[in-house]
This record gives sequence, structure tokens and C-alpha cells, in this order.
Amino acid sequence: MTEASRVSLAVVPVPEDSDAITSPVVFRNPNRMFSGSGSFRGFRGASFARMLNLPPTSGLRESNKHKSTFNGPWERDSVRQGTKSFRPGPSGKSKVSPKVLVEKYKNGETNALSLLHQLAHVLQLHLEIKETVTAGNITGFYFAFAVVIDGVQHRTGMGVTKKEARLNAAKCALEEFLPHLGCLKSDLPRASDVPPPLPVKEEPSISDSYPCRAFYERKSSVNLQIPHAVKDQLSKLINRHQEFSSCGDTTAAFIVKTSSGCEVVALGTGNFNSKECVSSNGRVVHDSHAVVTARRSLMRYLYRHLLMYFSKNANLTEKSVFTPSANSNLLSLKSGITLHLYVNQLPKGAAQIPTKLRLNPFSITTLQVNSEISLHLSVEGKVLSVFSSTFDNSASEMVSMSTTDKITQWQVLGYQGALLSHFIEPVYVQSILVGDSGCTEIRGMEMSVNQRVEGITSQLPMFYCMMRPHISLVPSVVTSNTGSSQLTCGINWSEGDSSVEVVDGLEGKTIEESPFKSGPALASRLCKAAMLHRFRLVAKEAQRQDLVTTSCYRELKMMAKPYQEAKHVLRAYLCQQGFGSWLEKRPDNGNFSA
Repeated sequence: MTEASRVSLAVVPVPEDSDAITSPVVFRNPNRMFSGSGSFRGFRGASFARMLNLPPTSGLRESNKHKSTFNGPWERDSVRQGTKSFRPGPSGKSKVSPKVLVEKYKNGETNALSLLHQLAHVLQLHLEIKETVTAGNITGFYFAFAVVIDGVQHRTGMGVTKKEARLNAAKCALEEFLPHLGCLKSDLPRASDVPPPLPVKEEPSISDSYPCRAFYERKSSVNLQIPHAVKDQLSKLINRHQEFSSCGDTTAAFIVKTSSGCEVVALGTGNFNSKECVSSNGRVVHDSHAVVTARRSLMRYLYRHLLMYFSKNANLTEKSVFTPSANSNLLSLKSGITLHLYVNQLPKGAAQIPTKLRLNPFSITTLQVNSEISLHLSVEGKVLSVFSSTFDNSASEMVSMSTTDKITQWQVLGYQGALLSHFIEPVYVQSILVGDSGCTEIRGMEMSVNQRVEGITSQLPMFYCMMRPHISLVPSVVTSNTGSSQLTCGINWSEGDSSVEVVDGLEGKTIEESPFKSGPALASRLCKAAMLHRFRLVAKEAQRQDLVTTSCYRELKMMAKPYQEAKHVLRAYLCQQGFGSWLEKRPDNGNFSA
């Protein structure tokens, strides 16, 4: 099979609003199946060394290493297919201020690409120009590129040639990046749906005091819309049930953003795994960490809107967030709807990389890097690397993958899970906002969620991709309540719920005092059995007899073949790249039908 027959790309125009976060989506040949001998690159130590720019270690081999000469004060940091990445070279302090460089660009003396390279050198920024694609349909073939500055991806630029696409991508990045350079001494301008103009006011030399990306992202009015929406929704829920006010210490929420504003559609709190190791009937919630709880609440939201879509009521169908996809017989989110994730703490796992690793990577060994950025396990409140010698897989306690690793997986497989994949295309988060007051930067999050799976898209089945989210710091919306007797409990809620449900994370079941209870058995509305019930309702409304007649939870999941293929590719890729093996669930974990 030729490479041309294996891969087909579809590109669409970039949305006009500057708030939109455009990320790559690759459409693949649906007839292509994954081969167990897929071409994975890298050796464990070498792959980590390349990611952190560590000097080559004796005895380690690096594959696909390219050497090239680049004229100018920037060194080629890495060479990947469709990607150019640069870091400042060992030159002395620049004698030209960024303000002068910008003026030259405004006067037409230099182009957008040259200005980006010059600013990267002067301001000591990591600049990457990578080839990508955008989702949807467009007549004709276009190249697409996106600029990544210090790990933050900007809007995609397209062109009929690669040169034109790179130039347009640079222009898009400058429209978003340059306005912040003129705001070091005053409040940042309010963002609008129209990209702001290039700065024209006089300012002191920027090279002397350029702030980190987190500084201006904290003050951006666009980024503040989402935490404000989360705070308002959380306050409404807690104010109705003050006795559970301490349950919100660790909070996560999913937000739907449209042209009319932001709406919180799913919310979860919590910080525990259950004591019960295996539930054979699917009625125990094993992982009650906030992000996992919020994600399961999001799945309830998706099921609700599927029922609306398949209903015989035209008004309900119109209100659903789903619409038929032009590329498949599945449904997809309507145009103009984007999904975003808010967390008030850095997720447990590799995202919480020690400061020494983030700030001074050359001072540590490759072995230390392996341990920090590897996959992690959550065991009895502790987080351990999968390479840790202290972990006993035969122990009886509940073990799950870390929250960071689950987010990494969802950004490839989608947040909808296997069952919902029977009805809808993968649903991805466009941005992740971290409202951690004790966090000063999110490089660990960027490395864990994005860089560990960089390059996997070409191996995934149709509709699946590595969706690179825009990660930023925002103000926290939660005040910690340490010392409370309710620290093991967490709440969950999704749009349409009349009240919150309170779940004891250690027991994995609803507490007696919960405002919402499903029944006397106290099984949570987030448990697998409850999800299976909703799945059957949707399958019946959609007249999918093949799904209605299949009763076993595990069998229904395995029938979602593209999803299972993508999961297999992801886990094999992580292992081959040296991040460790994903924890496999026990086979009897999903053998229930009611």
C-alpha cells in the first residue's frame, strides 16, 4: 500500500474569531488497519533526552537523527516531518530591541517569518513551525501550518504552497502575540472577536523585561470568561447545599463556548480512588478524582443531547449540540461549538514535574527524566511512576492511571469514550485552563499532555488525532478548606441536573445525605452500569438494533473498533517511546449487562 493511499487530508478555513483555538484534525483512510509492527521511533533514554534538549548520553542510540546547517543566530533544535523548531543559539546579547524589529515589520522591511525568528532570538523564546491540518471540508488542496511559541499553539495558516502556508501561519501568530508585547506597564487590552491591531504606542525596551507567557494569559479577558463561569456555577450549586461546601477543594469543569458566551456543562470535585479493587456489577465508581468525575459528567451531558437529537421533537433536535457529520454516518458537534477544560490544580502525575526539571534540565540525568515524565499510577492517594520499584501490581488496593495520563489519552481518543463512539465522532478539548494559585508555569503539563504523543496522528484511524490543547494559567476559583471531615467526598453535576450528587470517593458510592440518590443501593449516576443504561436508551432511539441486542458492557466497548484501534496505537506508542506500559484492566471488570 502506498503512502498516498494510506493518508488523506482535509482542511477547512480558519474561523474568523480570534478566540477560537484551532488544532489539527487528520482524517484517515477508514480501510487502513493498524499493524503490530508499526514504525515507532525512539529509545527510552534518547527520546526523553531529545524532548528536554538534554546532551546525548553515552551508550544511548538515537534514531532518525538529522543534521543540518542553519544560517543565522538560531540553531535547528529538531527536524521532524512537516515541523521546524528553533531555539536561541549561543550568540551574545542582541543590540536590536523588539520594538525596532516590529517597526521594520510594520513598514514592510521584513516579513512575518523573519520577525518571528528575530523575536525568538531576542526574547529567548522556543519557536516551532509545524505542519498540520484543520477539520472540515474545503474545495481543493491546501497546506496548513501552525506556529508554537513557548509551547502555545496559535491559529493555523493555509496556502496553496508550503511557503505561503508558513507565512500565513506566522501572520496569524503575530496577530495574537504582538499585542501583548506593548502591555508590560499597563493592563492588557480587552480581547474581541477581531484580531487586535499591531502595537503602535511607544514603550520601553521589551528585551529588558519580557514577561513569561503565563503573565499575560492570567490577565487576558478571554481566559477570564471561563473561570468566571465555573465560579458562578460552583457557587450556585454549593449555595443550595452549604453542608457540602468543603467538597469543592479540587474542582474540574467542562465548558462549552459558542459565539454567545461560555456555559459550564459538567462539573466534578474529588481527590480519591475507592477502596474496592474490582466491581463485577459496574455499580462502584473506582476513580473519583475531579477531572475524571467531571469527564463522566460530560458523558452524561453528551448522552442527554443524543437523546434530544434522536427524539421525535423537532425543537429538541434543534437544541441538541449534535449535527450529522459530512464525513461519516456519525454525528459531530455543531460548527462554532468548542469544548474547554478548567482545573483548579495541576493534575496528578507527570504534569507536576519538579521545578528543577522544568527550569534546569541540563542538571539532571536521563534516568531522572524517565521517572518524572513517564506514565504514573495512583495508589492509595500516592502517585508513583510505572517504573517505580515500590509498586506491587499484585496488591489488593485500587490502582488507576494518573489524571495527567488520562488527559493525555483523552486528547488522542476523545473525551466521549468507547460507547459514545458508536454514535459520535471524537470530542476533543480545545484548551485546558489551570487555575492553580500555587503554580507559576505549566511546562510540565505541556510536555505531558502534548509532547509525549507528538507525531502519533499519522498512525491513528480515521477521525482520531493528537489534538493539541491550548494550555494556560488562570486565577483559581476555589478556596481550600483543609481539615474538613468531608475531604473524601466529591460532588458531580451536569447540565439538566436538578441537584448535585455527593459520592464518597473511598466507597465509590453515593452517601445517604446526598441531595440526589439513584436508589437504595446508592449506586452513583456516574457508575458504569448507569452509563450502560443511558447507552441503551440512545441505541433504542437511534434504532441501532445491533447495539440494542448486545447486552454485555465489555462487548459493546469492544465493538467500537476504530476507538479500540486508536487506543491500541496510543498505548503501543507510549511504550515504544519509553514512557512505560499502560495499566491493563482485569477482563472481568466489564462483564455485566445490567
